[in-house]
Order: sequence, then C-alpha cells, then structure tokens
Amino acid sequence: MKVHNKQELYERRKELRTNATSQEVKLWTYLRGKKLRVRFRRQQSVGWYILDFYCPEKKLAIEIDGDEHKKNREYDDERTEYLKTRGIKILRFWNGEVERDIEIIVAKIKVFLSCP
Repeated sequence: MKVHNKQELYERRKELRTNATSQEVKLWTYLRGKKLRVRFRRQQSVGWYILDFYCPEKKLAIEIDGDEHKKNREYDDERTEYLKTRGIKILRFWNGEVERDIEIIVAKIKVFLSCP
C-alpha cells in the first residue's frame, strides 16, 4: 500500500503548491534547494494527510498554521498521532510567527536538523 504521495491527492497537492500562502512562500525560500543541507518537499502527502513541508531524510514535517487550525484541533491531533506512528516528527509554527520571526524559525529548524 502506497503511503507517500497518493495519486488520489495529486491535484490537491498541486493546487496547494500553486496557491501557497505568503508564509509558506517565505519559509520555502529558506528550505528549498538543500539550503539547510537536507532536501525538503512542499505539499508532500503521507497517508491521506498533506504536509506543508517534509524532509524524508530526517522524517520531519514542518507545518505553518493559520486561524483555521484553532477550530480543527481534533483533526490536527488525529493527524499528529498518525504521523507519529510513521516516526514523523512535527514542528509547528503560526502564520504570525513566520511573518515576524522568520530568522528565529529557521534557527529552530536548524537546531532540530543539527545544522551549523
């Protein structure tokens, strides 16, 4: 059974990449092209969940959450538990954090990745 990038989610992943939030675009400029010495993918699916950013090598998901996540706490908890069963760790940041403190967020990601 295929777990990553299910074909059924292809169009949705493509739509999410095309209509990325300004915060996703901002963070992607720091993650793309192995700038942190590992490869990140945008809008990678694991099971039926689509992750904002995913590093397969480190099994790390990075999620940028907006206000809708405050209302969907149960869904996020189920999603987190599913990803944990796959050995995937999640770093979550709020949209406002990305806007205000991108350097701090990148520093936190580097610490997690153990990058200099």
